[in-house]
Amino acid sequence: MTGHGRLATFTVGGKARYGAITGKGVVDLSARHRQWPTLREVIEAGALRRLAEGAEAFAADFPLGAIAYEIPIPSPEKIICVGVNYSDRNEEYKDGQAAPSNPSLFIRFPRSFVGHGAPLVRPPESPQLDYEGEIVIVIGKAGRRIAEADALGHIAALSLCNEGTIRDWVRHAKFNVTQGKNFDRTGSIGPWLVPFTDEAQIADIALTTRVNGELRQQDRTSRMIFPFRKIINYISTFTTLVPGDIIVTGTPTGAGARFDPPIWLKPGDVIEVEADGIGVLRNGVVDGAAQ
Repeated sequence: MTGHGRLATFTVGGKARYGAITGKGVVDLSARHRQWPTLREVIEAGALRRLAEGAEAFAADFPLGAIAYEIPIPSPEKIICVGVNYSDRNEEYKDGQAAPSNPSLFIRFPRSFVGHGAPLVRPPESPQLDYEGEIVIVIGKAGRRIAEADALGHIAALSLCNEGTIRDWVRHAKFNVTQGKNFDRTGSIGPWLVPFTDEAQIADIALTTRVNGELRQQDRTSRMIFPFRKIINYISTFTTLVPGDIIVTGTPTGAGARFDPPIWLKPGDVIEVEADGIGVLRNGVVDGAAQ
């Protein structure tokens, strides 16, 4: 699918590991590189590409069907999400305002995400579970006040996100969306990390979201209001970006909330987020019990 390699975090027999997804199956790299407990430490050491490229030399340790995918970075210091970052999406708000001069940002917690293949959980508090397909960049080199010209040098890897949202809960208060974005297990990240090598991987690639095979979202990264360089520059102005930080870069138009009437996700639905050169992130939906 891609010549850049695919590195995933997964569990087998209840034990968390990381490795390469190859044409032969799954190569357990965590067993071969015990100095790096997770992919976060691999990224910090600057070894992601080397591990990805070297994995083809090994026989597979597990068949693909034996693993359960987890989110690729188990304990990121930060997950920062960009809101309203495609021009058609800005026009959905129908408030007459031009595109803003700075990106809208919010934070998500790691436990609000599941890995590829795991179901999203619709909570009992609301039926308004919605999808948002997005491209993820993972920071590889720490930095503060990073210049746009240098920004792409701070990216280690790419991934995908379904930034699942409980729509009525993002409108519970006057100006924040935190609670509607952080219900446990409502979004997903994965399936894997693709090492970042050059700007061509992200400059103008197609991003699509399908629900039960029906195309719902479709756009290209070249149409983002705030390109990847600007996002990194802006965020690093107020916080130090560190290896393993995850930035979720915005979703195109076409989420379920924008249909009339809205089309919410329901148990049994299957959502697929796909981007050129990265892969397909696929998740089902189940109902969650009140706990």
